This record gives sequence, C-alpha cells and structure tokens, in this order.
Amino acid sequence: MAEALRAHDFGTVFKLAREHAGISFQKLAAECGIKPERVGALARGLGRVESFGKVAAIADALRVPGHMVGLAPRPWQTTAQSAPVGRRDLLAAAGAAGLAATLPDVLPAALPHRISAGTVTQLRRRTARLRRLDTILGGGDTYRVYAAEYQATKRAARTATYKEAVGQELLAVLAEQAQQAGWAAFDASRQREAADLYRESRSAAEEAGADDLARNALAFLAYQAADSDPRTGAALAAYSCDAITEAAPATVRALLWERSAWAHAVAQDANATDKALTAARQALDADDAGDTQPDWSAWVDHIELDIMAGRCWTQLRRPLRAVPLLLRGLAQFDHTQARDAALYSTWLAEAYLLAGEVEEAARVTQRAAELAEGVASPRPQRRVEHVVSALAIDHATVPAVAELLRRVG
Repeated sequence: MAEALRAHDFGTVFKLAREHAGISFQKLAAECGIKPERVGALARGLGRVESFGKVAAIADALRVPGHMVGLAPRPWQTTAQSAPVGRRDLLAAAGAAGLAATLPDVLPAALPHRISAGTVTQLRRRTARLRRLDTILGGGDTYRVYAAEYQATKRAARTATYKEAVGQELLAVLAEQAQQAGWAAFDASRQREAADLYRESRSAAEEAGADDLARNALAFLAYQAADSDPRTGAALAAYSCDAITEAAPATVRALLWERSAWAHAVAQDANATDKALTAARQALDADDAGDTQPDWSAWVDHIELDIMAGRCWTQLRRPLRAVPLLLRGLAQFDHTQARDAALYSTWLAEAYLLAGEVEEAARVTQRAAELAEGVASPRPQRRVEHVVSALAIDHATVPAVAELLRRVG
C-alpha cells in the first residue's frame, strides 16, 4: 500500500476502500473531487494521478499523511496525527464536494421531549439537506441514514408532547422521510422495505391532511409495481393523479404525471403515456411554476421531463421520438451524478439500438458502464447488462459491440 501511494497509484487505495470498507466509487469520487468514472478507471489500473492539486485533494479526503505521497505534512495532521481513518473520517473530510455542509451528522436528529413549531421547521430543513445526498450517492450509501432519520421522528411522534397543529406538521415531515427512506431502499434493491415505507408514508400523510404527499406515496408504489406488475402499476399511477387540481404546486403535478406516464409506458399504453407527458409539461409551463415549490418535488424540471419522456418512448419502442428527447436532456444533465447519468444513458443506448444505430448504441453503453462502476445502486448495472445482452444477441460481430463485450466482460 505504501509503495502504491508513493507512486500516486490511488487506484489501489480506491479498490481496497471499496472491497474492504464498503465505500462506493461514487462516494469516493464525491469526497475526492474527481469524476466517478475516473475512480473506476484508476481502480482498474488505468492511469495515475499526476496533478499536484489532485494528489493533495485526494490525500486530504482520505486522510493520507503527506509523507506517504511526497507532500509536506498536511494541515489536518497537526491535530490528528494519531486519529484512526474510517468511514466517518471520510464523510467528515468531504468539504470539497459539499457533503460536509449537506450532512451535518450521520446520527439521526436529536429531538426534544417537547416539540414546537420551530422544532418541526428545523427538522424539515434537515430532511431537505439530507435529500441532497441522493444526487451523488446511491441507496446503498443512503438507506441507513434515511431510515434512521425516519425512525427517530417516528419515535418522537409517539412519545413527545406537542400541540395538535404541531403534530399535524410533524406527521407531514414523517411522511416525507418515509418516502425518502423508501426511495433509497428501492434504489438499493430492498424492495420489501421500500413498499412498506411507501405505505407508511401514505398513512402518515393522510393522517396529516397532506394530500400531495399521500398522492406521491401512491405514485412511488406505482413506480415500483410497474416492474413486476405493469397493469397494477398503471392503475395505481392513474389513481394517484385522479384528484390533482391547479391548487397543487406545479412541480408536484409534473412529478405525479410523469410517474403516471412511466407506469403506462411499461404497460404499453401509448395514448395514456402521451396524455400524462403532456399534462406534466403543461404543469411545468404553468404560471405558478416559479412559485415556491415543496423541496421533495422541486427537482422536477424540463430536463428531468425530457429524460423521462425519452425513457417512456424507448419503452414503447418509438426511438425516433425518444432519441432527440434523451439527447437534449442528457446534454444539460450533470454527469457528476453518476447513478442517474448511467441509468439515463442506457435508455439512450437502447433507443439507438431500436433505431438500428448499433455502433452508437455500443458507444453510449460503454460510457454508461464506466459511470455505473462502483455506484452503490444495482439499478444502473442491471440496465447496462440488459442493453449489452440485447446488443450481443444479433450484433456480437460488429467491431464496436465486440469491443464493448471485451471491455465489460
């Protein structure tokens, strides 16, 4: 290990961190300020880190003493010479990627025995900060954090004292947290936990009178069900959109409609898909789209909708519609978000394959495979395998596909 560090072979360090400490390449990339695919390439022995700035940044993030990488003692060494290095140290050293500000502590929020409206406001803000982790980390990294937050709030709702109005707001936050934990469980392929959390979220939201959150919990259930039972998924999605009114925030309406579009696409209902996508776009184009939106839906924008529409039309085997939408969406998408960039790229690759553009499909799949490596979510890798298998069936002798098969095994 020492010799590897002296040679600036951080790939060996990354590989060991993943294999023995369970730290995903995506998390390492975020904390070291480099791209996830670069981490994966280094771990495969491709290339070295030669820039002084990058060597220093990675050494500081991983708490590698300066003398081991040819640097002077690092500033943190003066107070932490004997401190052990572990996952908590890595998380605390994540300032370069903004994680330190995003995640104030890995422990759940400590709630007082008497909860006030101010306490609920602070808890909602903390929940929003924690949600930012999902943009750069997979469910394998975030599930336990989100689940612990949810359980802590659930205990407080059961044992603390508060006024009735405060209790309603606390239940609404609890519903948000259950959805957040459910999504991370789904992303980590913990399907039973995800479904249980979505149902608990719906119950809490209905008790709180938070109709939009209750509908979103149902939309989450529809999104999950679509994989195994498309008809049930489509029915749940349609039900989640039944009572949407113009009073609901624009991004909430768009989120519910785009999830409905996806469920109907999986069920191969092109007309219902088109109607849902149109409703989602109209919601984002509405006059109130610039108003304050709930944090749990504020991420929905035209980029997200283009990508979802492209995915839907690929699922419906309409590549001429899908490719332009996916190209436009991915051109504006932040590719440092490795999990989502990998996932969305596989839909573009599949659309190219449906259109007969085999070489382009292979090229995009290779890019997706690089992004997916080391992500703490099995979903991108499953999608990569799906597209690779489809390419291999009829096009294994095409040079670009043969090279892809060689590189991804």
